[in-house]
Amino acid sequence: MQARIIAAAFGALILAGCASGRPPPPPAGHGPPPLAFDRPAPPEEPEKTVRLTALRGWVAEDHAGAFSAYRETCGAAREPALARTCRNARAIGPLGEDDARRWFEANFRAERPQAPGVLTAYFAPEYPARRRPDAEFSAPLRPRPADLTTVDGGLFDPALAGRPTAALMVGGSPVPYPDRAAIESAPPERALAWLRPEDLFFLQIQGSGVLTFEDGRRMKALYAANNGRPFAGIANPMREQGLLAGAETSGEAIRAWLAAHRGPEAEAIMRLNPRYAFFSLAPDDGRQPVGAAAIPLPPGRGVAIDPAFHAMGELLWLDAEAPILTGAFPTYRRLVLALDTGGAIKGDVRADLYLGLGQAAGAEAGRVRHTLRLYRLVPKDPTP
Repeated sequence: MQARIIAAAFGALILAGCASGRPPPPPAGHGPPPLAFDRPAPPEEPEKTVRLTALRGWVAEDHAGAFSAYRETCGAAREPALARTCRNARAIGPLGEDDARRWFEANFRAERPQAPGVLTAYFAPEYPARRRPDAEFSAPLRPRPADLTTVDGGLFDPALAGRPTAALMVGGSPVPYPDRAAIESAPPERALAWLRPEDLFFLQIQGSGVLTFEDGRRMKALYAANNGRPFAGIANPMREQGLLAGAETSGEAIRAWLAAHRGPEAEAIMRLNPRYAFFSLAPDDGRQPVGAAAIPLPPGRGVAIDPAFHAMGELLWLDAEAPILTGAFPTYRRLVLALDTGGAIKGDVRADLYLGLGQAAGAEAGRVRHTLRLYRLVPKDPTP
């Protein structure tokens, strides 16, 4: 109760502007409740942190939209200070633009980033599918194999110790699970659906999507497992082989090339990525896909990160510029939350921005490859 009274008093001082003296509190039962951000900010640590107001793009941010996304998804945070700020935000309720900006500024400080890294983006694709294969829809959507088991990755690579990975038991001993080429060379024991090969390849990269069958029924394709092999992008090999120009290796351009060269040529390129994903099907509920934090991903506000460096539910500031792909937006500067992971997302200054469902999101996501400065936002000391 005492802290609440103090907070209300400081809120009154702020709203009073230049007026001298402390105005009396409103009568009981009148006026808005005191807000948690109406208190003096703790001192900053100049050598380690920066005020949010100094972040490039902060003034132009949609703070109300960011606060709404934060309230919806911050429950993923388990770190005590982050969990505390989440409870505070949810107790306050929705905020308008100015109050949302002030709330973030009063409750967080930004840690200065490490050396620049890379921002990419992903989306949830919508693809046509068939119940039976034909010449066009020839790629099976495979469920998790019964012979796939999970072991400690340190059995195969000391650098992966403590991380689970896929394995195949041979003679009672685990061996690495087969790569993409080996899996695709064997007929499926069971196929959940049949897709165009290039569509299946992109569905595996994105991790989930929506399939529309001949009868109009829509089903969600949900990530179930992978074969434990490292992810390898195909943009650089295609560029090096002269298949696509250097600035034209967007997702759209790569998929178009694969479709135009469907067959052995496209298969050889796709098999440069040994990683293979398996799926399950569920009815389409119209909601956004769920990330590794088990929370639906808010478009434009959720990112996949490397869990070795970031915790689920962390609040981050993206400052990304200098795109290398034709047609890309010049900058991405916004508040986001760490809600997902990805096989290609490795390192401290590395993020993959979720942009939404469907073709428009896919067109934008395929052009994102920007130089990234990634700020981790840490809660301030709650003591007034």
